[in-house]
Amino acid sequence: MMSQGVTIRLAETADAEAIYDGLVAMARAMGQGAKIASTANDIRRHGFGDDPAFEVLIAEVGGVFAGLCLSFPSFSTWRGERGVYVQDLYVDESFRGRHIGEALLKSAARRGRERGAGYLRLSVDVTNTRAEAFYERLGITHSRDEQIHMIKGEAFRAFAASATDQP
Repeated sequence: MMSQGVTIRLAETADAEAIYDGLVAMARAMGQGAKIASTANDIRRHGFGDDPAFEVLIAEVGGVFAGLCLSFPSFSTWRGERGVYVQDLYVDESFRGRHIGEALLKSAARRGRERGAGYLRLSVDVTNTRAEAFYERLGITHSRDEQIHMIKGEAFRAFAASATDQP
């Protein structure tokens, strides 16, 4: 997809370093750089191959990395339809103001729609008010009907190990 000198393409394995660098830059910009535990190898291993956990759209301007949108399929049992979950959206500071984030989100939505998706979901870090305002301007509104809960790390491993049934 091309828009205002911006090219959007599906990422390839060779893009793993650029994807990782974008994710690290996003975390640092939010003051959350210390929370990054993943590596470029994690991106390479889980994002590409026979059973990728996610896909990434890359935005480029003149062949230069400008941003990314990392997403994966989701499903709503209440709606009875497929969806797209956007995990990460990042636009390099030097390319902001050119509607690249919007173009990436629209491309992710189009790709999802081509696969039967009827909605797009994402979550926003509670400290990222700029992103929240950006999504609201695009019509991606805050859902007041639900909250995200999580268990991770050692607590997750212990929780999973405590399962008594074996399917």
